[in-house]
Amino acid sequence: MRRVVLRVTGCALVSALSGGCAVGAAGDDGRAPGAPTGVTAAAGNSTSVHVMWNAVAADPGISVYEVYLGAEKAGEVPGAAHMLDVVRLAPSTAYVFTVRARDTEGRLGPPSREVRAVTAAAGAADRSAPTAPGGVSGRAAGSRAVRLSWSASADDRKVVSYEVYRGDAKIHSVGAAQTATVVTGLRPGTSYAFTVRARDAADNLSPAGPVVRITTAEGADAGADTAPADFRATGHRGADGGYYIDLSWTPPRVDGVVAEYRIQLDGQPATSLVWGGTPPRGTAAHSFYAGGKAGVAHRVRVRARLPDGGWGAFSAERTVTTGPEV
Repeated sequence: MRRVVLRVTGCALVSALSGGCAVGAAGDDGRAPGAPTGVTAAAGNSTSVHVMWNAVAADPGISVYEVYLGAEKAGEVPGAAHMLDVVRLAPSTAYVFTVRARDTEGRLGPPSREVRAVTAAAGAADRSAPTAPGGVSGRAAGSRAVRLSWSASADDRKVVSYEVYRGDAKIHSVGAAQTATVVTGLRPGTSYAFTVRARDAADNLSPAGPVVRITTAEGADAGADTAPADFRATGHRGADGGYYIDLSWTPPRVDGVVAEYRIQLDGQPATSLVWGGTPPRGTAAHSFYAGGKAGVAHRVRVRARLPDGGWGAFSAERTVTTGPEV
């Protein structure tokens, strides 16, 4: 199986074979863990920033993740966690963050790409908390994920984020414009209790919305909500006379960023694609060589590596036949 790493920020996912973006081969020296992917940073309020990243696959496993504010370490979390709230920051200020993984043998991997966030403006003497999120609902999305949604909170100034709790533990934060999310990294056949709270720029936290209790499905089904959507497959004949399969899809909406995909061709893994820059939020695309013979039918589908390190569900399967007519 080929593994392609795309290192061009903001570029559509197109292989070198199709004359698209520059592609570099992924190297793995078996030593320090790799750089975390899918790193994002968003202001939680006027004095904090919520940093998230995807799990790093390593053997041996990851012991801790270290989050850096500029050149200084701002904090660390255990290897099972993929988020950190960096606090005691200044209002209306831009900050730059990176994340590094340290494995259980103490080896520190390279830093992730830099991400930037600007803290919200301080609210003047604002002691009024937002209202609790209403209409909170959820459902299992297979055995390892759940989908949550809620209605927007109201505030006398401005809601800047929503915080998702599993039991008493905060597990995620999203911006004020987002009122739904898919939480991954759960266990099959397990009951969970989730709540959502709103936070304003003055760091006032709302009461929790209604508790939503969800039991994940038995088995290893990742759930349809974790599958790439709007999957399309067509073909074309290249200038070299060979036949190519052209794919496009919309990334699944999950907690965190999807930076890696695996394409399955005729029931077998064909290509693993990893973004080295910023993965697109909209339509992703990839084109790959399918051979030099016309009239050959191929079945193709794609799945995403979720932020928790596991693989999501496959997209719908499409059939493409090589030839000038496609």
